[in-house]
Amino acid sequence: MENNHDIDKKFNEAFQSSEEPATFPGFDKVWAKVEEKLDKKEDKKRTVPVWFPYGIAASLIIGLGALYFIDRKEVVDISKPQIVENKVSEKLKTNIQATDSLVKSNIQRQIQSPKAIQNPEVIAYESIIPESAISPVYHNGVASKSSDIVKGNRVYMETDHDGVLDKDDKETKIEEVVMTGYRTVQKQSYTSNATSIVSKEIVSDKRSNRLRGPINSSPALALGNNEVPYQTSAPNYNIRNEFNSNNSLPAAIAGKLSGLKITGSDGTLRSGNITIRGSVSLTGKEQPLYVVNGVPQTGNILSKIDPKSIESIQVLKDASATALYGSRAAHGVVVVTTKKLSRKERKAFKKLQKVQDSINRARQIQQQNSEEYDAFVENPFELTKNQSVSTFSIDVDKAAYSNIRRMINNGEVVNRNAVRIEEMINYFKYNYPQPKNNQPFSIHTEYNDSPWNSHHKLLKIGLQGKDLPMEKLPSSNFVFLIDVSGSMNEANKLPLLKSSFKVLLDQLRPTDKVGIVVYAGSAGMVLPPTSAKEKNKITEALDQLEAGGSTAGGAGIELAYKLAQENFIKGGNNRVIIATDGDFNVGTSSTGDLQTLIEEKRKSGVFLTCLGFGMGNFKDNRMETLANKGNGNYAYIDNLQEANKFLGKEFAGNMYAIAKDVKIQIEFNPKYVKSYRLIGYENRKLKNEDFSNDKIDAGELGSGHTVTALYEVIPADVKSEFLPKESDLKYTKNTNDGNFSDELATVKFRYKKPDGDTSSEIVQIVQNSNENLSSASDDFKFASAVAWFGLVLRNSDLIKNKDLKEVEKLGKKGRGNDEEGYRAEFVRLVETYRSTLKNN
Repeated sequence: MENNHDIDKKFNEAFQSSEEPATFPGFDKVWAKVEEKLDKKEDKKRTVPVWFPYGIAASLIIGLGALYFIDRKEVVDISKPQIVENKVSEKLKTNIQATDSLVKSNIQRQIQSPKAIQNPEVIAYESIIPESAISPVYHNGVASKSSDIVKGNRVYMETDHDGVLDKDDKETKIEEVVMTGYRTVQKQSYTSNATSIVSKEIVSDKRSNRLRGPINSSPALALGNNEVPYQTSAPNYNIRNEFNSNNSLPAAIAGKLSGLKITGSDGTLRSGNITIRGSVSLTGKEQPLYVVNGVPQTGNILSKIDPKSIESIQVLKDASATALYGSRAAHGVVVVTTKKLSRKERKAFKKLQKVQDSINRARQIQQQNSEEYDAFVENPFELTKNQSVSTFSIDVDKAAYSNIRRMINNGEVVNRNAVRIEEMINYFKYNYPQPKNNQPFSIHTEYNDSPWNSHHKLLKIGLQGKDLPMEKLPSSNFVFLIDVSGSMNEANKLPLLKSSFKVLLDQLRPTDKVGIVVYAGSAGMVLPPTSAKEKNKITEALDQLEAGGSTAGGAGIELAYKLAQENFIKGGNNRVIIATDGDFNVGTSSTGDLQTLIEEKRKSGVFLTCLGFGMGNFKDNRMETLANKGNGNYAYIDNLQEANKFLGKEFAGNMYAIAKDVKIQIEFNPKYVKSYRLIGYENRKLKNEDFSNDKIDAGELGSGHTVTALYEVIPADVKSEFLPKESDLKYTKNTNDGNFSDELATVKFRYKKPDGDTSSEIVQIVQNSNENLSSASDDFKFASAVAWFGLVLRNSDLIKNKDLKEVEKLGKKGRGNDEEGYRAEFVRLVETYRSTLKNN
C-alpha cells in the first residue's frame, strides 16, 4: 500500500544515520500486525448503504405484526428457545380466566347477532317486569287504539284544556309524556348506582296544564297544589299549573332522577322530604347527605336553592356513595353543582350555609347534650316596709359569660339555668377608684334609670380590689389537679387544658412552686412540688398526660389538698387549681358529697380555683359547688383566648386573694324606696343575721379585682305592675319616723384578711338622686346592658322591654375605653344572638 511505502522510506531514513542496527529482534512480526490493523481501519471508513435503515424498520414492523397474531392465540408456542432455554409450565385455566372468556364470548356474540341471542349467559341478575297484555287507555270512558298510542316502549297521550285528545299532534311532542303501559322489553339500563341530570332538564319544565301520571307508576312523584290522581280505569287526570320561577328545586327535579323520592308533608314539593330508595332508606326516615359545590350539608338545603342556579345534580348510593363520602353517605348522596354565581348570590349562599351549619351543630350537640346546671328562680321584688334589708356574698366567678358565649357562637339553645347574671356582669372590669387608707378595696355607687322597666331605677354597687404589684405578692404553692379521665379525650378539653396551664406557668416566679396530681380511675402524683424556674420539667410532665379511664374526682381532691398542705407556705398563696369537665363518677361524685368534702378542706387555709373545659358533657353545677364552698373562684375556658385572659392578663386578681369572706348588706330607706330586688346572686344570698357571723363562708376578692352588683328599685312615688301585694301588719310600723334627709340606702361591707379569722366592717351611704340614663357613666350603661341581656336570655317575667336591638345600642354607648376589646365582643355577641333568633 502507498502508506506503507512512505512509512518504510521514512523509517529507513531515520535509522540510516544511527549506529544501531537497522532492525530490532522481532520487528517483522510487529510490523505485520501494524499493517493488519491499518487495513481494518481503512475498511471501517466505507459508507453504509442507504437502504440499510429502511430494511431494519421493515423488519421491526413485520416482527411486531407476527407478535400481534401470535398474541391472538390462546396458547403461546414457545417450543424453540432462542437465547436461553427456559422451562415453561403448562398454563392453568383459572376461574378468572374462565369468567373473562365467558364475558368476551358473550360480547362477541352480541356484536355479531344482537337480535338472535335470546338467552345470553347471565352476568348480573335484575328483576324484570313479567309479560302482560297492554292495558287499553281510556279517554272520557272510551278506549283508544293501542296502535295509535304505543310508540317505542311507552304510551303517549296529549290533551287540551277541555280534556279532548289532539289527533293532529305529531310525534315531536313525545317529551310531553304522561303514561307507561306494561310490556316485555329487553333490559337496557346499566347497573351503576349513580344517575344525574343537567341544568337544561331542570329549568325546561315550563308546561301549561299538561297531563301527568299515572301517579302510582312513579313513586318518585308527589302531588302538587292542583294535582289529582290519575288512573287508567277512570277519566281523572293529573293536572299541574304552569311551572314558574318561584317553584322550589325539589319540585323541579321530581320524577327526573332515578331512585330519588320526593314527598311533601303539606301536599306541596316546596319543602319536600327527600330520600334515596335503597335497602337502608325504604322507610323514608333517613335523609341523604347533600354536597353542594363540594361542601357536605346535612339539612334539606335543596328547598332553599333556586332551580335556575343549578348546573347539574347527581345521585349516588351504596358503594359509589360511601367510597367517596364514608359513613355519612350510608343513605345516599345528592351532589349539586351550581352555575357561576354572582357576587350577591355567593354572599347569600354563604350566609345560608353558615346558618345551616350552625343549626346542624346545635342539633347534634343538643341530641348528645348531657350538661348539668342547677335550676334556680330569679330574685323577686321585696316590699321595703316589710323587709328593708338585703344580704349576699360577693361573687367573682366569670364562668357563666364564657359558657354562654360558647353556646351562642355554636348556634346552640342557651340553657336558662346557665345564665347567672352576676357572673356575666363581673366578667368585665370597670373603672372604679383604687382604695385608700390601707383598705383592701374601695366602694363606688351610682343611682340611675332602669333601661328595661320605665320609671324604675337601678342602684349599682361596685368594689375595687387593691392592685398589688407582682413583686409584692407572696410566694405561691400551686398544685395542679388535672382530670385525665376518658371524658377529657377531646380537642377542647385535655389539649386546651395543657395549653392553658402553660400560659399560667409564664406568670410564675422562681420562688413559686408547682406540683401536679392527676386522677382517672385512681389518683396519683405526676410531679412533686417543683420550682417554677424548672419550667421545662413542668411542661414535659404536662405534655405526657393522656386521657383514659373513669373519673375518681373525690380521690383526686383528697390527694391534691394533702400535697398542698405538706408544702404549705405560711403567709403565702397556697392554692389547688382543678381543671376538669366536672364529670365525677367514681367515689365522691354527687354534688352533696363534694360540698361536704370541700367545706372540710377549706379549713386547711388552701384556696381553690376551678377551671371548666369542654361541652356536651359539662357539669357546671359541680364546678360551681366546688368554687362556692371552697374559698375559690370559677372560670370556664372555651378557647385559648379565654385562657390568656383569665390565667395571663388577670392572673394576679384570680390567683391572689387580698380579702376573703366578703359580704354586703344594704338597708333601703322606705321614704324613697317602695320595693327592690337584687339582680342575680340567687345562689349567693345570705340570711340577714349571717352578715355579722364570722363562721359563715362568703366570697374572695383578688388583687385588682372588680365586683359589681345591681339592685332594681321601684321608687316610692311609682305605681308598678311588679309591686308585691301588701299585707296589713298589726305589730310592725308602716311609717318612717326618722329624718334621714336624702339618704336612699346604707351599704355595709364585712371582710377578713386572707389568713385572718375576724372580720372588719366598712359603711357607705347612698344618696337619692333623679338622674336620667343619658347622664349615666359608661360603666353604668354597660353593666346595665349586660344585665339586660342576661334577663332576656332567661326570659325573665320581671322585665317589660325585651328588645335586643335596644340592648345592643346601650352596650355600644357604654363601651368607653375598651382597650382589650371585650366590651366590643359583647356587642357582637348580642348581635349574633339576635340574628340567630331572626333566622329561626
